[in-house]
Amino acid sequence: MRSVQEHLAACLAAVGPLPPLDVVLPDSVGCILAEDVLAEGDLPVTDLAGIDGYAVRSADLDGARPTAPVTLRVTDEVRAGAADRLHLVPGTAVRIASGAPLPVGADAVVPLEQTDLGPARVEVRTASAAGENVRRQAEDLRAGEIVLPAGERVGARQVALLAAAGRGRVSVHPRPRVVIVSVGDELVEPGRPAEPGQVYDANGHALATAVQDAGGATYRVAAVPDEHRELRETLEDQLVRADLVITTGGLSHGANDTVKEVLGPLGTVRFDNVAMWPGRQLGVGHIGDGTPIFALPGDPVSVQVAFETFVRPALRAMAGYAELYRPSVQAAVTGGWYSPSGRREFVRVQVTGGPAEGYRAQPVGAPAALLLSALARSNALAVVPEDVTVVRPGDRLHCLLLDG
Repeated sequence: MRSVQEHLAACLAAVGPLPPLDVVLPDSVGCILAEDVLAEGDLPVTDLAGIDGYAVRSADLDGARPTAPVTLRVTDEVRAGAADRLHLVPGTAVRIASGAPLPVGADAVVPLEQTDLGPARVEVRTASAAGENVRRQAEDLRAGEIVLPAGERVGARQVALLAAAGRGRVSVHPRPRVVIVSVGDELVEPGRPAEPGQVYDANGHALATAVQDAGGATYRVAAVPDEHRELRETLEDQLVRADLVITTGGLSHGANDTVKEVLGPLGTVRFDNVAMWPGRQLGVGHIGDGTPIFALPGDPVSVQVAFETFVRPALRAMAGYAELYRPSVQAAVTGGWYSPSGRREFVRVQVTGGPAEGYRAQPVGAPAALLLSALARSNALAVVPEDVTVVRPGDRLHCLLLDG
């Protein structure tokens, strides 16, 4: 029997970071940068007005206040996008829009509300300090500076910075394309009538969501019956668009379970009983021209535990993430239970508390019962080591935070 650590190592060894891909900026969202992005110029490229107002020399406004305003002659107006910088004559002001280049000689911008809005001569009712309401050249980025480092995930904030720096394309680790195949004669698509003996395909939808959350792009295939030819043809058809294949179901020893028989001729896949609960038999290997494949069980709770334990870290490795694992905390359990000997148990719990007062983990449902309702209400998995058979109230367990 394989340990959890051994199977996790095999899953990580089966995959690797996808080769970098040069993409346009919108296609980089959700991906990990494969390069240090360098600034090609300063940002801003020159001193800019930070607000709408009047560009001035701060020295010209010494002593200005509401009861003793300073009057300046307005010599010009400059708007955002102006190509040429004006020159400010001492004792004058220039009407300026937010984002417009600051005139040479000006060192501050007076807000409109601190003036009488005069078009030819303006009364200024406040003094200004040098640099006030001015965006200095290169205060955001200097030419040659790292805009974003390799390994950073691209989201809306990162896109804003990249676009402002003038980058239209970047090199990223693309999101892994994951094909999900549910296997079983008994499976029916949710929303359709279920005949006696049929169950709804919860795993296909749950895995698709979990893959997307982990940074992958999902292609979910309609449930395939326990029939050798149909399953083989489905897998062969899907390999053209798959960076990873996940199957769920078809791993027990019944006469109609076909996954092992079908995968054997398609590549090299190893199946092992893994010392964990829930879950037991799992497969990992390659099919076709080397596409990684993970074979998961059919029970929905076991599938989610196996995904969190083995598949999610592997997916994040493929996507180029440096941090592969969920955040975790040590929490004191509020109840006790029997844990199977020799297996690492993953128990659905609700973790509450905080760093100051400590964390508590309350089991949701009976630990031995594989209830989807309990899984849906939990926010963590409490991990019971293989050598522990009795968990007592107050015992502290390592808990993987599922919502972190």
